[in-house]
Amino acid sequence: MLLVMRITSARPGEWALFISHHRGERGFVPGGGGAAPDRALTSVIVPTLTTSRSPLMSTASVSLRPGTVLADLLPASRVRDIALVVGGAALTGIAAQIAVPVPGSPVPVTGQTFAALLVGTAFGARRGFLALALYALVGMAGVPWFAGGTSGAGGASFGYVLGMLLAATVAGALARRGADRSVLRTAGTMVLGSAVIYAVGVPYLMAATGMSLSAAVAAGLTPFLIGDALKAALAMGALPAAWKLVGRRG
Repeated sequence: MLLVMRITSARPGEWALFISHHRGERGFVPGGGGAAPDRALTSVIVPTLTTSRSPLMSTASVSLRPGTVLADLLPASRVRDIALVVGGAALTGIAAQIAVPVPGSPVPVTGQTFAALLVGTAFGARRGFLALALYALVGMAGVPWFAGGTSGAGGASFGYVLGMLLAATVAGALARRGADRSVLRTAGTMVLGSAVIYAVGVPYLMAATGMSLSAAVAAGLTPFLIGDALKAALAMGALPAAWKLVGRRG
């Protein structure tokens, strides 16, 4: 007599082992009401194996998959997304108050560029865009949380606010492709995000002040490069470290 063992899925998380021969087959599935013969059978052995996956392991495996940003580790809900958008706008506004005047330039060194790129990278493109859009709109409406406690759209540095909105979106899109999970890729994300900010801010500075291109670059770009390098270094340490911590907890 030829016996054949076969393992088959009974229901999610449960398995059943069937032993059959050429004349017939019978199986038993836990909770299935006993054995129901398909054909004649002379013997059957039915051990079962139940498997489970811990919620922590499941969450970790989901969170580390491509297309995920750090904010996705929080339980998904509309309340979460609203809180992130409002919190991102507030963080940028608070960071903008860290302002150091630059001699000969109407644009100060602030923490808002770093906050904008961090929000975009950690939140993703959509939430990053909405957070910076809220920051810009509320500041235009009169809330004094632009650089140095200013507000409105008429300032020479407002172009940098618009640039940060686009930069947060770009950084968030790159983060969904894993651009914040290693030191080198995070550095590239920060450099590209800063370039987007200057690509909008410097021409706006020219239009608002009547400066030439060389003067606008000297006043609105060159003095900030060292600070941008320090901000990028901070992000290069913080973001990949956060992902490594998530991986270890998983």
